[in-house]
Amino acid sequence: MSENDIVIRASFCDYLYPGYMDPLFERAEEFNSIHPGYRVEVTGHDFRLLPQIVADAAARGDAPDIAGYFYTATQFARDTRDATGAPLFTSVEREIAGRTEILGERVVLDDIVPAARDYFSYDGELVSAPLTASTVVLLANAELIQAAGIERLPGTWRELEAACTAIAKHTDGSVKGVAWPNHGWFFQQAVGQQSGLLVDQANGRAGRAEKVHLASPEMMNYVRWWQRLHSNGHYLYAGAKADWMGAFDAFVEQRVAFLATTSVEVGRATTTAREAGFTAVAGPLPHNENAPNAGTSIGGDSLWLADGLEPAKRDGALAFIQYLLRPEHAATWHRANGRIPLTRPALELLESEGWFREHPNARVATDQLDRADGSPAALGMLVGAFAAIQYGAPDAMHDVLVEGAEPVSRFERAQAEAQQELTAYNAQCTGAQPRTPQHLTVAW
Repeated sequence: MSENDIVIRASFCDYLYPGYMDPLFERAEEFNSIHPGYRVEVTGHDFRLLPQIVADAAARGDAPDIAGYFYTATQFARDTRDATGAPLFTSVEREIAGRTEILGERVVLDDIVPAARDYFSYDGELVSAPLTASTVVLLANAELIQAAGIERLPGTWRELEAACTAIAKHTDGSVKGVAWPNHGWFFQQAVGQQSGLLVDQANGRAGRAEKVHLASPEMMNYVRWWQRLHSNGHYLYAGAKADWMGAFDAFVEQRVAFLATTSVEVGRATTTAREAGFTAVAGPLPHNENAPNAGTSIGGDSLWLADGLEPAKRDGALAFIQYLLRPEHAATWHRANGRIPLTRPALELLESEGWFREHPNARVATDQLDRADGSPAALGMLVGAFAAIQYGAPDAMHDVLVEGAEPVSRFERAQAEAQQELTAYNAQCTGAQPRTPQHLTVAW
């Protein structure tokens, strides 16, 4: 290292798992050794705090050159401004400017799987480079469903409900049918699968979202189906919102036959189930059979590039992003933490190594995303008040399940509350002197 090195500061989302950041530190060290004259300095920040940390640094004129934002904070990145009031970030694709390699690193943007590339694109341009991705899938206790006479994994809401009935009959009610956390991501997936939108302007992809749709027909279809599962004793609800661990534990303890959960947990669930003496098998998230299945959307995070960097620093930052997405590195990332492999070459590498033959459950999420139709509904929303929607829907659902609230009126109230938050957010970002929003609460 030399004091004359071009320093690139990269701030990443840290999900606070032990060792989560280790591969990123390793990639930075490797990149620095391969590219003399450059020094990438990696830091990790709690993903919920990173947008505010970056915004505060930008206001001081000290923003990082690369910043990772959780997908629910994408609009925050678009709306964050530097000390002069100009947008802090530029488009990754625009800065690459059609080049096929940068500092000897092959440009991999065209290799990115469509669901990830399209989520982080706007007006047909990839504005940030996806680093991690996940979606929601269904897990089943293979031995239990076979004993109950269920021949294949349910693919629709009606089939899942019928399977739950079969489980109840087979176990005399001692095992419930299904569990999933009461979390905002599940509402997003269910509405999107039905080609419904959660906000206007094509889910915020044709312009700034201004209207919230939390009481739409698609939402009510999902809420009433969920309510029926619960009232019939098929859905296990621990009574706590966003209780991912409670749902997970119910599945691995064989108190439920099915679990809808993030694809990130598939590997852990498969291993834990094996240790508990049963086989967990994964399949696509069931959809409403009375609506076209648009597909599921992704979670994850992406890397944003600061605007106005000197050309040498800009190219170093872009080259480091390509380095992170090399097939061997993307494959290692998947094996380390269960995130979906983000490029076709990475998938092909894992396939050639026999990874998916040994871990078939790990392939389900990728195949499910590949079947999505690429519509704004399937891609998911871009909106500033994401947290108001993410948390408002579970609050409303809790009242429906536990307090007996009438679904339409309760979700209309949640919609009005989220609308108020969105209107206030937009007021800060628009007008003659737009500014960075004051409240950058990251929904998770």
